[in-house]
Amino acid sequence: MAVLFAAAGHITVFAAEKKPSAIYKVDTDKKIVALTFDISWGEKVPDPVLDVLEKEDVKKATFFLSGPWTQRHPKIAKRIQSMGYEIGNHGNLHKDFSNYPNSWIRNQVTLSEKSIKQVTGVKTKLIRTPNGDFNPRVIRCLNAMGYTVIQWNTDSLDWKNPGVQAIQQRVLKRVVPGDIILMHASDSSKQTAQALPRILHELKQKGYKFVTVSELLSEADVKTQVN
Repeated sequence: MAVLFAAAGHITVFAAEKKPSAIYKVDTDKKIVALTFDISWGEKVPDPVLDVLEKEDVKKATFFLSGPWTQRHPKIAKRIQSMGYEIGNHGNLHKDFSNYPNSWIRNQVTLSEKSIKQVTGVKTKLIRTPNGDFNPRVIRCLNAMGYTVIQWNTDSLDWKNPGVQAIQQRVLKRVVPGDIILMHASDSSKQTAQALPRILHELKQKGYKFVTVSELLSEADVKTQVN
């Protein structure tokens, strides 16, 4: 979009500023999906989730880790990295970014980034904000730090522990090509590991392949939204 101004016989074109966006899915005809897991606390759920992924031979997924969790559970964080899964940033304190100034946001993201790098050796480039909270200002701040903000198109609602079957049906009914699927591997999500096998089996049967978020973003025509 552009705005035209005419003055003294001259036309000046000013390009409209692009609205800052978070990524929810990618428009593609390919049957590919990005399975993502947020982790902010606990050590009981992550290993069983990783065990299921390993057993089902799912080699591509993206884990968004908080800084404090990574420091408290370095063994699990290193296992995620050693299994070849992509690691993203999930912030430091689990608080809504939109309630705080940019200086606070930069500090929180930097703290988490340093924690993850110290434990796993990974320099994060993707971020999922705590609670998925953001506004245009937050996205501009994170983009300026070199981060891409990742949301989701299919929410498993596994953190509500609605029942294994409910989690499975919610994901399987909503998934579309190019999807980003939100799940959790924090201890509050007690049914995720039990729900995963059927989700993985049926998606495979439908012809879906699992990719990392970064691989998904390499697809053309990224579909974005902003709250």
